[in-house]
Formats: sequence, structure tokens, C-alpha cells
Amino acid sequence: MKEDKEIYTELVDSEWPFEYTDHDRHIVRAIVYDGDGYFYFIRADRDDDFGRAKVIETAGGGVEFGEELTIAIKRELSEELGAEVEVICKIGVVSDYYNLIHRHNINNYFLCKVISFGETHLTDDEVEKFHLSTLKLRYDEALKEYENNGNSSLGRLILQRELPILLRAKEILDKK
Repeated sequence: MKEDKEIYTELVDSEWPFEYTDHDRHIVRAIVYDGDGYFYFIRADRDDDFGRAKVIETAGGGVEFGEELTIAIKRELSEELGAEVEVICKIGVVSDYYNLIHRHNINNYFLCKVISFGETHLTDDEVEKFHLSTLKLRYDEALKEYENNGNSSLGRLILQRELPILLRAKEILDKK
């Protein structure tokens, strides 16, 4: 499951001023693809402390205490996409900050192939506050969607974090 070159990136939040960080959040996220050349992402349509934003991002979420990363990513993808997946490899880690909420994120990214789809199990907040939905896109469509993230402060943070991961995932898939 180990790929030849994992990415490790540390990013800064240039959207909001840094005051302090009061917590770390360990997160798992995935570039999810199928055998027909489609990629699966989450669309969030939010209006919260970060402002109004309609963004694309990878599916994923918080790692529970003591949970193995591969178990966490399979759980998160089942909840958010309704997908059962095979974990192909770890792409890398992106360390980033959300200064507005004083949080440091440690994002562990995986490349995962869909085995099957079932029902999603979204939380009330994911449905009512963030209006999460699934996007099924070709690679170039995904690139265009990520470019649109540049229209909001939150979107620019997500774009900075995820575009290099998507590009690396494509490199890995092109080698197969």
C-alpha cells in the first residue's frame, strides 16, 4: 500500500490573521476514483463563520481516538459518499491552519478505488449547515471545480491544500 513518493506539505492561512492555535485536528481524506475514469468529491454549500462559500473538496473527516488511519478513511467514505473502497496507497500529509477558528489540521490523504456504493450516513450538520452532496467528475472537470474554489476565502484554503494532492493522484494513476 505504500507508494514510492508521499507528499508532505506545510501550508499557512493567508486569508485570516494568525492569533493562536488552540487545537490540532487529525483528519483523513481521499481522492476516490472508479474503473470508468470518474472521481468522487463532496460539494459543500455553506454560510457560516468562514462566509458564504460553495466549494468542492475531498471526502473525509476526523480520526477518532485510537483509530487506524485506513479504518478511519473507509468509515468516512462510507458515511459521506456511501462508498465501500479499496485503499490503494497513502498520497501524503498536508498540514494546514484555519486561523479563523484557531485550528491546525493534519490531513492524511489516500488514493482509494470504489468497490461499491450504498447509502450515505451524513450528520445533521453535514445536511443542514453544509448541504453536502456528492460530485462525480472527470479529472478535467474536477480541476475546473477546484479553480472555482478561488472565489471565496475558505475555497482558496481548500484549493491550496487539495490541488497538489489531486495532481499527485493523477500521476499515480497514470503509472498504473
